[in-house]
Amino acid sequence: MNLNSQTFSSTRKPKNFNNPEHFIEGWYWVIPSRNLRVGEIKPVTILGRELVIYRGKDRRVASFDAYCPHMGAHLAEGKVEGNALRCFFHHWKFDAEGMCIDIPCLDTPPSLKLQTWPTAEKYGMIWVWTGEIPQQPLPFVPELEQKECDVAIHSDFLMNCHPNVVMINAIDTQHVNTVHKLPIEIIFERQELNENAIIFTNTTPIKDNSSFLKLIRLFYKNAITLSICYWYGSIGIVTLGPDFFHIHTMFAVRLHEGGKAEGQILLITKKRKGFFGWLSNRVVLWLTKIAGKFFLMGDIKIVQTIKFDLKTPIKADQSIMQFINHVEKQQSLMWGTWQEARSHDVESKPKRERWQDKMNND
Repeated sequence: MNLNSQTFSSTRKPKNFNNPEHFIEGWYWVIPSRNLRVGEIKPVTILGRELVIYRGKDRRVASFDAYCPHMGAHLAEGKVEGNALRCFFHHWKFDAEGMCIDIPCLDTPPSLKLQTWPTAEKYGMIWVWTGEIPQQPLPFVPELEQKECDVAIHSDFLMNCHPNVVMINAIDTQHVNTVHKLPIEIIFERQELNENAIIFTNTTPIKDNSSFLKLIRLFYKNAITLSICYWYGSIGIVTLGPDFFHIHTMFAVRLHEGGKAEGQILLITKKRKGFFGWLSNRVVLWLTKIAGKFFLMGDIKIVQTIKFDLKTPIKADQSIMQFINHVEKQQSLMWGTWQEARSHDVESKPKRERWQDKMNND
């Protein structure tokens, strides 16, 4: 069977997809923004690496490797001073860029810098880029890219499968009929947003061949709009609704120890002005939550017990195969070390430019 020229060979073991030792270089959630107050410092473990994060007086968040370069004291035992962090053990002080700016027993500190990680906030979450310089913007809902949003953090979860496997559930067209019992035909069209993001879009005509479809046609006119935007193979944004009303759910997932997936579910909508705008957004977020629960009920028991192994792909799996190919093409890092994962038969790519200066939209 020849799905298309992009089809991944199921006989070849993927380098990145469903690999418990690899993850894609990118932005990953750390903790909700509301969980880190000004002057507070916290230890976190992300993708096998121990970090500390703190919020300075200017309200900005900084991220360092967890241990002091002097004797290895854990920096989370220290304290925030202004926009800097002071180690508890010998009181060495580091600014938000990781530079050592004060050692009490020395007039002039040595030229010493902690390993820092680019850090930003969006959709009510703190995010860390797992490389030296961000190559892409923070993950965003495509149709809300330039808009202010209201966000509700729905829940967190831990699944017994790889984040990539959690992600493909949304584009598994067969299970919409078999698990969710929806008599809808879905055919996705693929669009590459950039090197690290891909969108699958479907607009399914509603046919009057069941009482269910006749009912929802009152609200959905002639089509159901469904799109899924993926970032780094582990963040999925589902957009669902009629042309006049879309709901958005982000599944922000990261690789956990043992090849598991830990994630946050975010409910997102465009910010609306005034009291009635605020009130209507509460209703929209509530409806998004209800829709999410409907689709998650059947899916959770699948992703908690699955041992993913796609040995016999069929035509209906085309979107899944395209997603696997997309993940395989991205730069991967090693769990714990965050070092580049190189194949023996592939030369390292030249260093890319900062994303703000150059975007790859091919």
